Amino acid sequence: MTDTTAAAPRLAAFHFRDFRLFWFGQLFSSIGAQMQLVAVDWHIYQLLRGSSFTLAWFGREIALDGKALGLGTMGLVRILPIIFFALFGGLVADSYDRRRVLILTRSVAAALAGVLALATLAGRPSVGLIYLMTAAGAATTAFDSPARQSLVPSLVPREHLTNAISLNMLLFQVTTIVGSALAGALVAVFDIGVVYTVSALSLCAIIVSLVLMQSRGRTVAQSSGLGWTALVDGIRFTYRSRIIWGTMLLDFFATFFSSARTMLPIVANDVLKVGAGGYGLLNAAQPVGALCAVAVLALRRDIRRQGWVLLASVAAYGVATALFGASPFFLLAFVLLALTGAADTVSTVIRQTLRQLLTPDELRGRMTSVNMMFFMGGPQLGELEAGLVAALFGAPLSIISGGVATVLLTALVAWKYPQLRRYTSAARAE
Repeated sequence: MTDTTAAAPRLAAFHFRDFRLFWFGQLFSSIGAQMQLVAVDWHIYQLLRGSSFTLAWFGREIALDGKALGLGTMGLVRILPIIFFALFGGLVADSYDRRRVLILTRSVAAALAGVLALATLAGRPSVGLIYLMTAAGAATTAFDSPARQSLVPSLVPREHLTNAISLNMLLFQVTTIVGSALAGALVAVFDIGVVYTVSALSLCAIIVSLVLMQSRGRTVAQSSGLGWTALVDGIRFTYRSRIIWGTMLLDFFATFFSSARTMLPIVANDVLKVGAGGYGLLNAAQPVGALCAVAVLALRRDIRRQGWVLLASVAAYGVATALFGASPFFLLAFVLLALTGAADTVSTVIRQTLRQLLTPDELRGRMTSVNMMFFMGGPQLGELEAGLVAALFGAPLSIISGGVATVLLTALVAWKYPQLRRYTSAARAE
C-alpha cells in the first residue's frame, strides 16, 4: 500500500474550496455558539443565586443549593431531546442532502438565540424560558451534528480526512477560547442579552458558507430510507464494530463522571473568588490546553499504538479533573483544567478518525447519531449527576469523585476491549 501521508502538504484539507468555505463559516458561527453556552450557564447561576430547595428524605429535610441544582438540571434539559431525536437525525443525514439539513438546523438555532436575546433585553428572562430554548436547541443539534460530521468526508479525499478532522478540532478549540473570553468580558460589562444577540447574528455565517458550497452532501450509496430497518442497520453496525463501540463507552464514562464544566460558575465565584472575569478565563482553560495538543499532533506524521494512547489520554483526563477539584488556587486550577483539554483532544482526534475510516459513507449519519447519544449524553447526564452531588456535598467533592471514577472505568474498558488496546493505523474493525 502506497504511503501518501509523508507526501501530503501541510493543511492539505484547505486546498479544497468547499472545505475552506465550511471551515470559515463554522469559525464565526462557533464563536457565537460558545458565547451563548457560557452565557446560559452564567444566566442560570444569576437567576438562582441565593435560592435553595428542601428535599424530604426518610423523615428528614435536606437543604439543596438552588444554583447548583439549577445548573445540574441544564444537563437533563440538554440531553433529553438528544435521546429522543438523535437516531432519527442520523437517518435524515443518511437520506437527504446534508447541506440543506444544515442550512435548516442553523437557521432554527439562530432564531432560538434571537428569542433569548429579545426576552433578556426586554427585561423578561426566566429560568423556564432558558430551559425551553436550550431544549429546542438540543433537538436541533440532534439533526445538525450527524449531518455536519458526515458531510466532512465528502469535502476532502480520504487520504486528507485526518487533516480535515484535526483542522476542525483546531477550529473548535480556537472558537471555544475566543467565545468564552468574549462572553466573560461582555457579561461583565453588558446585559447578557447582548451575548445572545451576537450569537444569533454569528450563526448566519455558516448559513452563507453552506449556500455557496458546490458539494450537496449526498450519500454515495442508495439510502435505505427512514424506516425501522434502516435504523436497526445503523445500530447493528455500530455495536458489531467492537473498536467503535469501545470508544463510545469511553466517551460516555469520561464525560459523565469528569464533566467539571457545569460547576465552573460555582468554582469561579464561591471557591476561587474570581467572579465573572475569572469564570470566562476558566471556560477558556480547556481549549487552551486542547490547542497546544492540536499543535503537537500537527507536527507528527502519525501516532503509534493509537489504542494505548487513546486509553492513556482518557485516564489522564480523569486524573487532571480530580486534581482540579481539589485545587484552591486559580492558576493551578487553570493549568489542571487545561490539561484535561489537552488529554481530551488527543483522544478525540484518534476516536473521530478511526470511526470515520471504519464506517461506510451511507452509514456515517447513523453511526454519528449513535455516537452523539454517548458523547453528548455523557456530559449532559453528568451535569445532572454533578449538580446533585454538588448540592449535597459541595462542588469540589463532586469534581474529585468524578475524576477518580473516570480512571477506574477507563481501566475496565481497557480490560474488556482488547481490540481497542491493540488498535493501530493498520488495524481493521473486528
